[in-house]
Amino acid sequence: MKQLLVRDLMTSEVETVHPGSTLAELLDLLQERNIRHVPVVDDEGELVGLVTQRDLLRRSLAARGDLPMTVREEVVAHRTVDEFMTAGVMTVDPDSPLAEAAELILDNKLGCLPVVEGPHLVGILTESDFVAHALEISLATC
Repeated sequence: MKQLLVRDLMTSEVETVHPGSTLAELLDLLQERNIRHVPVVDDEGELVGLVTQRDLLRRSLAARGDLPMTVREEVVAHRTVDEFMTAGVMTVDPDSPLAEAAELILDNKLGCLPVVEGPHLVGILTESDFVAHALEISLATC
């Protein structure tokens, strides 16, 4: 049986933001695309960080429902992604065995792993990718 690689399961068309993108732009992207993880890349496509919904909930004043709407709108309009992103995130190579990536996700309680070739982002591997794969296997064996 062929060993699956990260490239076999990863999503290669990844939504990204730049470090200078506003929090409002990021929130719009999360909502429009119904995603929870957004890699942060520079102008050359090099991965510089990751922002997740969890990061935003932990760090954002906008998540505080007790603030007036005008204050929340002001916060998201003027704060930038680099204030909320996590730098130095764990990554995986597209030719890594899928089992190794799964171990990294489980052992470190990660929601995703950016996939890089050198410093360049080429994809993302999420928990949802594994669930979809498990469902595919389950349906194929029925």
